[in-house]
Amino acid sequence: MATKQTGKQLLPAYAAIGSDALKRETVAGRLRARLQKMGDVSFNYEEFDGEQCTGADIVAACNTIPFASPVRMVRVKSAEKLRKVDSEEVVAYLGSPSDTTVLLLEAASLSKATRLYKAIAACGSEAIIECEAPKKRDLPNLVRSMAVGHGVTLTDGAARLLVELAGEDTVRLDSELGKIALAHNGNDAVNEHEVSSLVSRTTEVSVWDFLDTMSARNAKRCLLNLSLMPSASPNELLSRCIGRLRELICAKALIQRGQPRMIASALSKKDWQVKRHAEWASRFTEEELRSALLRARDAELAIKSGANKEDVFKDWLLSVLIRS
Repeated sequence: MATKQTGKQLLPAYAAIGSDALKRETVAGRLRARLQKMGDVSFNYEEFDGEQCTGADIVAACNTIPFASPVRMVRVKSAEKLRKVDSEEVVAYLGSPSDTTVLLLEAASLSKATRLYKAIAACGSEAIIECEAPKKRDLPNLVRSMAVGHGVTLTDGAARLLVELAGEDTVRLDSELGKIALAHNGNDAVNEHEVSSLVSRTTEVSVWDFLDTMSARNAKRCLLNLSLMPSASPNELLSRCIGRLRELICAKALIQRGQPRMIASALSKKDWQVKRHAEWASRFTEEELRSALLRARDAELAIKSGANKEDVFKDWLLSVLIRS
């Protein structure tokens, strides 16, 4: 495309690929804002859903001449859901694209082996825009930076609580931040009390978070997490807990041998997956860990015999959490 803006030449097509819907939305917004500086986008914008449109629809929109602007924008959401025949029509179009249209494809995932991915990548080195979701451990910091865009600041505890309540979907988190900003008064940072009063829980506590609080022997937090896991099966939780206890027994044995660095390899895990195992293992004696496994066996037998599985599991859990 011959048209230039801010010194950079626009490519005929881009693809925003990744599981972070907010990042994909941001890419679309920035591209549209850039094109708006060149002409009236409202007359030169078409949007499609890859699950419902055809390749012919997309190609026809791309080949439409812009009105009162040198360029138009065609946006395709859920491009990964295009049928093969429709995807091939877009690939064919990209072989000789219009020089007055910018095509943006958005996809939660799109294999690099597909012809569509390769056709977009061939448009230029900046055609593929990665939109992967941040790791959960990075979300609180991301939330705090997002809050600034809404005109408020959050304490670290408030940011963590928001992630806990609203989940990891950045679009949902951004929406909740917008509501918090509207309700917040003053210049002080939003605290945990405000977040808890304004945000409803929409996600369950993960099994991994539950196991971590059990391993830390944080009885209050562990029982709270258990109450926030209504769909979790006691049988599954007991099985997962047994697995974690075995990991801690292994970790404790390696520490006693002076080989704490061997924990990850011994458990066939990555270092980051066991970074707190040594600390957690130190919270139990060898006898407590062995006894917990023996009582788990008894709990399994009781559940199979028809006892109330919720009560059996909770009684077993308390026996692990409370120091002997």
